[in-house]
Amino acid sequence: MKAIWNGVVVAESNDTVVMDGNHYFPEASLKREYTSFSNHRSSGVKGQAHYLSLFVNGEMNADAIWFYPEPSEAAAAIKGRVAFWKGVQVVD
Repeated sequence: MKAIWNGVVVAESNDTVVMDGNHYFPEASLKREYTSFSNHRSSGVKGQAHYLSLFVNGEMNADAIWFYPEPSEAAAAIKGRVAFWKGVQVVD
């Protein structure tokens, strides 16, 4: 699977976990040179989500990546993984 934004592959892995229709990539597959810090947080049944922004080809996509540093027991399979939204294409 590949996560693509603004014409650039920002993560790639054959080992994704699908939960609630989202592919969660191993954190190590994320190309950190395209990420930037975000203070944004949200809470839900999986735990507290933390976010990262993407910065690719001079454009910012705020809070486009999310992850759960301490997921709930029901979401333990996504610990150490990241997912994408806000226009990031996830393709096979």
